[in-house]
Amino acid sequence: MLLNGNLHNIIDIRSKNSYLKGHIPNAININYYELLINYHKYLKKDEKYYIYCDYGKRSFILVNKLKSLGYDVINLDGGYNNYLRRL
Repeated sequence: MLLNGNLHNIIDIRSKNSYLKGHIPNAININYYELLINYHKYLKKDEKYYIYCDYGKRSFILVNKLKSLGYDVINLDGGYNNYLRRL
């Protein structure tokens, strides 16, 4: 799905340093804690977001929280490491 290049609103919640070492094309970097605390500044309820971290554990927790708040979010299973394996 990510290899098509058709996804928008991809959010990398890893550290800035990890993001700069490599990330999914078109992903923006918003640190986990920043997004957790200030989600309302970055997300709109009428848009879909794809969220990932290194292995999918932190993004899974964050996605569940955001879903409970009414946001359309999807956790990218396996995170960035799974993306790299598919290249």
